Amino acid sequence: MKRLTLPGLLLACAPLAGHAAPELETVVDGLKTPWAVAFLPDGQFLITERDGALRTAKAGGKPSAPIQGLPVIDVQGQGGLLDVQLDSDFARNRTIYFCFSEPSADKKANSTALARARLSDDLKRLTDVKVIFSQKPKVESKLHFGCRIAEAPDGKLFLSLGERFTQMQSAQTLDNHLGKIVRVAKDGSVPADNPFVNTPGALPEIWSYGHRNSQGLVVDEQGRLWQHEHGPQGGDELNLIKPKLNYGWPVITYGENYGGGKIGEGLFAKAGMEQPLVKWVPSIAPSGLARLKSAKYGAGWQGSFFIGSLKFGYLERVKLDADNRPVEQEKLFEGTGRMRDVREGPDGLLYLVLEGHGKVMRVVPGAR
Repeated sequence: MKRLTLPGLLLACAPLAGHAAPELETVVDGLKTPWAVAFLPDGQFLITERDGALRTAKAGGKPSAPIQGLPVIDVQGQGGLLDVQLDSDFARNRTIYFCFSEPSADKKANSTALARARLSDDLKRLTDVKVIFSQKPKVESKLHFGCRIAEAPDGKLFLSLGERFTQMQSAQTLDNHLGKIVRVAKDGSVPADNPFVNTPGALPEIWSYGHRNSQGLVVDEQGRLWQHEHGPQGGDELNLIKPKLNYGWPVITYGENYGGGKIGEGLFAKAGMEQPLVKWVPSIAPSGLARLKSAKYGAGWQGSFFIGSLKFGYLERVKLDADNRPVEQEKLFEGTGRMRDVREGPDGLLYLVLEGHGKVMRVVPGAR
C-alpha cells in the first residue's frame, strides 16, 4: 500500500497535540470515476463507479471484475451508478442498497432511483434486485441527481434527491420529488408517520424540501439526520434535517447565478425557511459526509464533520458546539484531488474516495 505524507497541511489543532500529522494511505487504486465506498464484513470494500460498475477490492489489491446483475443505468453527465450502503443486518441478509440514474422507458428522460439487492456469497453477482423508489417526475437533464442514502436506527431509509438543475422551482412544491429528501421503508413502502402523508396533493415519501443538490447525508449516533448540498457559485450548506421543514432553495440562497445575478428573491433569509448551520462562500463543491464517532485521531476530532471538496481537492473538518454553531473549521490535505465520498470505516478511520485519481484512501493517525 502506497502512503502519501502531507505534513504541514493540518492547521494547529487540539487533536494533533503530541502527535505527528496524519497521513494519507492508498488502499485501493485503479478505479474509474469512483463515487462511493461501503465496508464488507470480511474487510473488503464495495465500490461504485459512476460509469456503471460495482466492484469489490481488498486493501492493497486490484478492483474485481464488475459485479453482475445491476439494472439498466443512464450513464451521462453527472448521472450513473452513485451511492451504495450495506443494510444494517447485512451479515445475516446480504442486502445492499444503491441509487442510480434510471432512464425512462423511451430513454429520453431520467430520475434518481433507489434499489435493493442481495449480494452473492462469492461477491460476483446481485440477485433479487428491486427498485423500491423512483423519483417523480423523470426529467430531460444530465445534472443534479443528489443520490445519498442513510439508514436510521429504526431501519427507515433516507435518500437525497437533486432538483435536476432545470427544474429548481419544483423544489418548493410538494407534488414532486425534485429537490427533496425522502424517507421510505426497506421495501419501499411509505412510513405512516412521514410528515406529508395526510397533506392533499403532496407526495407521501417527502421528508423535507427546498433542497438543491445534496451529495452528503448521514445519520448520527443520536438518530439525527445531517445533510449538505451544493450551492450555485457559493452558498453550499450544512444542515440538520428535520421533518416537514423548508430549506429555502431557490427562494433564498447565499449563492448567485452562474455568471452573476440574484436567484429567487435575492434574499439570504425568509420566514418559514431554514438557515444553514454552516455555509460556504465561495463554494467548495461538497461531496461525501461523515460525522466521526471514534477517538482514533484524538478527542478533538471526535464528533466533527468531515466533508470532501470537489472544487479544491481537500477534506474539510467542521465542529459544532452544543447549539450547533460552528466553532472549528480547517482544511486538511489540500491539493489531494477531487474528494467524492467520505466515510468512517468499521475500524474508526476515515476513508476518502478520490474521483479523478481513481483511488480509495484512508487517513492514518500520526504516531505519538
